[in-house]
Amino acid sequence: MRLTVVGNPANRRVRSFTEAALAAGLDRPAVLPWRDVLAGAAPPESGLLRIDSPGEDAEVDVLLRGPGARAARDGEILGFAAAHAGMVAAATRIASGGAEPLNDPADIAVLCDKRDCHARLAAAGIPVPEALPPVHGYAQLRAAMAEARWSRVFVKPAHGSSASGVLALAVAPGGRIRAVTPVELTPDGLFNSLRLSAYTTEAEVATIVDRLAPDGLHVERWLPKATLGDRVVDLRVVVIAGRPTHAVVRSSRSPLTNLHLGNARGDLAALRAAAGPAAWSAAMATCERVAARFPGSLHVGVDLMFLSGWRRHAVAEVNAFGDLIPGVLSEGGRDTYAEEIHALVSGRWRACVR
Repeated sequence: MRLTVVGNPANRRVRSFTEAALAAGLDRPAVLPWRDVLAGAAPPESGLLRIDSPGEDAEVDVLLRGPGARAARDGEILGFAAAHAGMVAAATRIASGGAEPLNDPADIAVLCDKRDCHARLAAAGIPVPEALPPVHGYAQLRAAMAEARWSRVFVKPAHGSSASGVLALAVAPGGRIRAVTPVELTPDGLFNSLRLSAYTTEAEVATIVDRLAPDGLHVERWLPKATLGDRVVDLRVVVIAGRPTHAVVRSSRSPLTNLHLGNARGDLAALRAAAGPAAWSAAMATCERVAARFPGSLHVGVDLMFLSGWRRHAVAEVNAFGDLIPGVLSEGGRDTYAEEIHALVSGRWRACVR
């Protein structure tokens, strides 16, 4: 079995997938760096092709955004739409040879566009938060919120990841406003921070939204998440070859649960007990339905939330490159990468996609 991985050779996902392949007795996967792909490297002619995230590589980011793009400063939020277009074009070209993609570029295109992904899930009847019609700036956002009679929303860059540029926005009676976000607003632009900020003036929030808007926005109703103790919780569920195999609880005292923002892993057994067997089974069935909407992808990472009261759940996002959850094992004792390799060598992946 010949494996080729498009990705950064130093990336943890690429290294872990390589280690899993070697542990299963397979030949070492060939690694095709993103910068080589963007420079015109020939598509592999046979075998299996895994396309991984471009990662946090400044040179690759500039190449993705195309001729004339300037380098982003450390943490700068810049050019999401152009980078998405460049990634999809490059992934499509590199998958045009004889190798079988383990994640179809057409799936990647939708998964990395929150608007398209939400629309696909909603059309399939999968529970997702309601979304506003497209908004192109702060004034239009506030008008759409008023028309929908929503006081709390999540404002998300259409092509962002890892909570980059996300605002949890609440408007109280009387017009008081509060936006919790990892965005640092500076005179020189918008930057990501590992520390959340709370903006309470309309001028600041309007500036952030208006600077993000040209790259596209996706705005969802802010649904009340279930809590364990004094923290809100949600889940990252990795679905491999159509089956939910790994889950990690993300718990937070803020509206944003991403673990890299200083939040903690929660107790999965406690969450399952709080939800109960029926609600848990229903949630996992939803994750299977999500994966079925992306049949060309060996794995997807589903961000799933139980709502307050634990009776209902909804899918917040689906991730094309969301399989890095270290230390979490499947029922078979395999991490996510070993489980992916197992699905390949056992034939379960091909059975799944037929």
